[in-house]
Amino acid sequence: MRRTPEEARRLILDTAASLLSESGVAAVQMRAVAARVGMTDAGVAHHFGNRDKLLAELLRHGGRRLRDALQDLLASRLDHDADLLGFVEALHALYRHGYGELAVALHAAGWRDPDSGVLDPVVDALHRLRPPGGSLDDTRLAVAALHQAMATEALYGSVFRRSAGITGAAADDSAAQVRWWARQLHLALGILRGTANVADRGEPREW
Repeated sequence: MRRTPEEARRLILDTAASLLSESGVAAVQMRAVAARVGMTDAGVAHHFGNRDKLLAELLRHGGRRLRDALQDLLASRLDHDADLLGFVEALHALYRHGYGELAVALHAAGWRDPDSGVLDPVVDALHRLRPPGGSLDDTRLAVAALHQAMATEALYGSVFRRSAGITGAAADDSAAQVRWWARQLHLALGILRGTANVADRGEPREW
């Protein structure tokens, strides 16, 4: 059955995402994508132009996946309690599958996404959980710092931990770092873990 252009583009992006997850940015080549989807190189180029444009669209594809995952998380958890670990894990999971490497590579090459504010709903949800009087700019900075950390964790996390004296299996344990970041988010924003009662005062409980 002949695919519609929209179906073909979605299949190409899903295939490119699989290659990215499996082997990193270098594996996302027009010929490799074409072979997997049963197209010619020219067929893939017809939908995306060239590899640079495919990679840029792949990053936007990752952004859409991130937005969908965060919307689900906001609906199921973040609006109802202040356990931020699931949110941090969602960011980490996306970037762990190659999107961190892709984002770093594209930005190093000078590409910039004209869209912004993908995490605005998260900023708004977290700010509502903060004690009254908290700075919205501080909330934005905390979310931006977390986003930056999760984007680079898959690439550099082990190296950075070793530079701080962590060795062996602990240096490769991203789960411990993810938990640490979730704790810092609670502390930085003054949000009590496991409650949405922002009028409550006190320090976030230790994990």
